[in-house]
Amino acid sequence: MDLMRPLAVVAALLAVCAAAAEGFDILQILGKHDEFSQFCKLLNETHLAGDINRDRTITVLAVANGDMGHLTSGHYSLGTIRHILELHVVADYYDEKKLKQLSHGATAASTLFQRSGFAPGMAGYVNITQHRGGKVTFIVDDAADSVKPVTFVKQIESHRYDYSVLQVSSVLSSPEAEAPVAPPVPVNLTNLLSKKYCKSFAGLLAADAKAFDTINGTKDTALTLFCPVDAAVAAFMPKFKNLTAKAKTAILLYHAVPDYYSMQFLKSNKGKVTTLATTSVAKKDYTYEAQTEADTVTLDTTVTTSTIQATVRDDDPLAIYAVSTFLQPKELFKSKTKDLAPAPAPAPEGPKKKTKKKPSSTSAAAAPADDEPADGPASDDSADDAADKAGAVPSLLARWVTAAATVAAALALVA
Repeated sequence: MDLMRPLAVVAALLAVCAAAAEGFDILQILGKHDEFSQFCKLLNETHLAGDINRDRTITVLAVANGDMGHLTSGHYSLGTIRHILELHVVADYYDEKKLKQLSHGATAASTLFQRSGFAPGMAGYVNITQHRGGKVTFIVDDAADSVKPVTFVKQIESHRYDYSVLQVSSVLSSPEAEAPVAPPVPVNLTNLLSKKYCKSFAGLLAADAKAFDTINGTKDTALTLFCPVDAAVAAFMPKFKNLTAKAKTAILLYHAVPDYYSMQFLKSNKGKVTTLATTSVAKKDYTYEAQTEADTVTLDTTVTTSTIQATVRDDDPLAIYAVSTFLQPKELFKSKTKDLAPAPAPAPEGPKKKTKKKPSSTSAAAAPADDEPADGPASDDSADDAADKAGAVPSLLARWVTAAATVAAALALVA
């Protein structure tokens, strides 16, 4: 058997896995090119970048700094700018090759503006046309007769049938997208939480100025808050009272995510969730895994597992969900993964000797059950690091086992 063939198959499989794991980040892609810094900045300020990254089968029509025109004049509100930028995100895959092989030389493509619900009729569609000589143009369906189409310039980056980033000659124009957007109605976070399911958690936030200011200051841009129901807070209070002031702030921020996650998105995606505690506490992870089982969204911190019980609010840019359990991070409490390691085999017993038991001050304290965290927080950073490492070992082992299985399967196929 030729060894080079199975090795080539294995290499190809590993390359595919690496590409899938790498993910798509529009800000990182455009960040490699200084000429798109203004376009990139607006994607970030309008929080459209997050929506783009969460989507798949998508094409971004980027505009260079010198061609941004009225979009950077200060004439439009941030809400209007977002609608205009949404016209530049096509909900389909188009690379240079596909553009120049359009069936019948033209097509109409839906954009994120069409999905937003603010585009009446066909106002959120972009007409793509191939002309003689290979020229390709884009124009919004409801553009005025005096508006000239924008032109395809070049392909910036693409991943076949997944995402594509193209450069166009100028900003797309649409009277509907350019219409003024009313500012959002102010939300009183404390009142909102107190009225539905989370009155006790609202009280904890109100008592911690740093946590409240951080979360409240994020709610108008992009925020997802997982608030424990009152019964969950009551059950956790004995442990919460034993935390230091710094740890109390961290665990409250741990319930907040600096991004907007709709219920639909949570049910159709799974993966690691980065929290406000992640960005506020140096050198600490403070993340957890979100996944869906039988249409129920589950949050697993490796210490506790919590499920979403009800929706308090789900209206972009703010989502609040009531959860069944107080989220406890492995940085502060004992991880369940520590209990998964097999116990060492007992040593052979020698002749039994009668010994007198000595009283112990810790004998009355029962060890935590497999599904319960330690009774209190880790006392120092070394304990936190130990918890982090304990949680990382099973994950690393699982990745190696998966990789080994993949290689074995590939070899079996080509044997």
